Amino acid sequence: MKKSIFKTLAKINKAILPSFTKKKLDLAKASKFQMAIFGYKLWVTKNALD
Repeated sequence: MKKSIFKTLAKINKAILPSFTKKKLDLAKASKFQMAIFGYKLWVTKNALD
């Protein structure tokens, strides 16, 4: 059940949140808000794949 929730969250994130890899964002120059979004998306993806 936990995995299905994270898979759903990953699909929602893909539709709503911006993709920093497509924008070629330099993580060293990213703002704290951009880093928070990046970390959140990474956490959701990691849990969806487990």
